[in-house]
Amino acid sequence: MAIKFSNTFLLRKLHQLTGIVPLGIFFFVHIYTNSTALNGPAIFNKHVQDIHDIPYLLLIEIFGIFIPLLFHSVYGVLISAEAKPNVLGYRYGRNWFYFFQRATGIFLFVFLLFHILNFRFGLIPGLNMIPVAGNAYRAFSIVSSEFQLTWVLVIYFFGILATAWHLAYGLFLFAVDWGIVIGEKAQKMTMYASLGFALFLSVVGINAAVAFVRPCGLLPQALCEDVKKPTPSGTVQF
Repeated sequence: MAIKFSNTFLLRKLHQLTGIVPLGIFFFVHIYTNSTALNGPAIFNKHVQDIHDIPYLLLIEIFGIFIPLLFHSVYGVLISAEAKPNVLGYRYGRNWFYFFQRATGIFLFVFLLFHILNFRFGLIPGLNMIPVAGNAYRAFSIVSSEFQLTWVLVIYFFGILATAWHLAYGLFLFAVDWGIVIGEKAQKMTMYASLGFALFLSVVGINAAVAFVRPCGLLPQALCEDVKKPTPSGTVQF
């Protein structure tokens, strides 16, 4: 009898763990850094440069991001292929959440590949060919010029929504499967908290993305530092 990946205890635990540490932590850092764009190109570029100045950054990227991401993504696709969604027959909330978790996982596999090739390496033909890595002083202009393309910005909106849901619901599953949250009432409250967390991450992430094409994003500009409006090239108008 063939072994089902979804029934492999150790791999499932590693899959859950890598989704929280380090990938979840990396997403929090990523969304914070992007949010600094609310206050303009100079501040965002400075934060990107601070990341570039971290010692052994390449090793951190390889062993702390790329390898865990590769394992989490590939294993997620494998267990999704074994899944048997029954949302049409049993339209309970948990069944829909089960379906969305796997659907967003498959979408994120493609989206993150696009994102890494686009901004980390600048290897998407017809789009940005200058990587953010090694060009911190141009980071804002690189992202801003990409987001001037409506379809690219919309793809990133979907990427943010999918990541927010996948991480927030993943935290709920982690808490339940690892025995942190026990009991029906506790699990229900944790579920509500995870849904609220997904909404929070979505709003913050989308607002940060919009900040690359509009100062202060979707917020009133009075709430952000006094910044000049960037042109599509990323330069600042005075």
